[in-house]
Amino acid sequence: MLTALKNYATPPSPLARRLSVQSLLFASGDGAFLAGSAVFFTLVVGLSLAEVGIGLTIAAVASFIVAVPMGKLVDHFGPKRMWTLSAALQGMLFLAWPFIDSFPEYVALAVAMEVAGTLGGTAHGAYVIDILPPAERVESRAYLYSALNVGFSIGAFLGGGAIAFGTDVLRWSPLVSAVLFLLNSAAIPRLPDASHDVRSSEPRVKPEGIPAIRNRSWIAVTFFTGVMWTNQVLLHTVIPVWLVTETDAPKVLVAVLFGTNTVMCIVLPRLASRGIRNVETALRAVRLSTLFFVLTCLVTLATHETTGWMTIVLFFLGHVVLTWAELFLSASGWTLEAELMDPRRRGDYQGVSELGGTLGRFWAPAAYGFLAMEWGALGWLTIAAIVVVAAAGLHKSAHAGRRFLEQHVPADVLADARASEPEHVDAAVSQEPLPMEPDAPLPESTGDLHR
Repeated sequence: MLTALKNYATPPSPLARRLSVQSLLFASGDGAFLAGSAVFFTLVVGLSLAEVGIGLTIAAVASFIVAVPMGKLVDHFGPKRMWTLSAALQGMLFLAWPFIDSFPEYVALAVAMEVAGTLGGTAHGAYVIDILPPAERVESRAYLYSALNVGFSIGAFLGGGAIAFGTDVLRWSPLVSAVLFLLNSAAIPRLPDASHDVRSSEPRVKPEGIPAIRNRSWIAVTFFTGVMWTNQVLLHTVIPVWLVTETDAPKVLVAVLFGTNTVMCIVLPRLASRGIRNVETALRAVRLSTLFFVLTCLVTLATHETTGWMTIVLFFLGHVVLTWAELFLSASGWTLEAELMDPRRRGDYQGVSELGGTLGRFWAPAAYGFLAMEWGALGWLTIAAIVVVAAAGLHKSAHAGRRFLEQHVPADVLADARASEPEHVDAAVSQEPLPMEPDAPLPESTGDLHR
């Protein structure tokens, strides 16, 4: 039993171990600021909640606008370089937060942070798909997802501690995030080169293949995936408000439910990802995610009529079920994005993914809040129906996306990028030290790992 648990907690490969360090650093730095950001903006910067919301909306619009250009930058300069640049930029921008004291300065810095974060997210996604051997991709990304949630938990603890010590400490708390991001920017270059990072003596040329923005099936995949990711709107917004305003459950239960979700997202991603290796198995996970989402809506709806311990039990059950919807959707997404992207234009496809995903979910907080609070039972059933329709659309668009790639991408390129039997890991890679070790040598490029 102990051996099985140890094996489950062990990274799938040395490369996954090294990437998990980056996930931990990023999430700890990001979480440390996010956990106290609302209090920071109101008490330190002196903004109203309305101004905070306006600034975040403007920043989100900026991220939407730059998503596709950032993907092209990643393809042109290489994902690891752009990931490093993004981490360094965000680290330096965090240094500016303690000196912000007006709404215009807040908006400018929020936009800059969001643009740099969009570059980093696009680059990181392209790098991870590029560098991980196809057969190990899903399991490794599940491990990184666990590391990410551990990091956010650490960050939330740091951010909460800063709030507890008062505004003087809170003002300088972004420096913790700055240090962690700058450490990450120093560690990323020590990772192996992905295929798109390999330098050559010839000048870079425009990537081969049709631009992602012209692949309508990929836009549809990312849009419907974005709709399905509105499970996070239920998790973070609708269910907590429903609990407080529409049931007799104790308000402290909200914190317990968030804790349950966090623990499950740390412990269970590798379990949820088992057996997901291609489009068909990914769509099976989508169906499971949809089923759990619908069950969440039905269970939460029932709490309107229950009292006492029954309400508490139902909320706990609903949160467990909703977390499984999140876990299965994550596992399916790691496979679908790898299988349905043109391997020659991964940065481009990541940028369009940000675009489509945003279109799929930006409307949900207002719509779901209205449906649940104003329509009651019919509203919850409508929310469930929206996700069922999205799952059906995702199935159709995923199959269309596979046909698109088979028509427009050389067969050998597609075959090498698909998941297959595990490959032998090069001994030199398996013996690479952690990226933070001071004497770690820069690894030699492994060349084109996937094609």
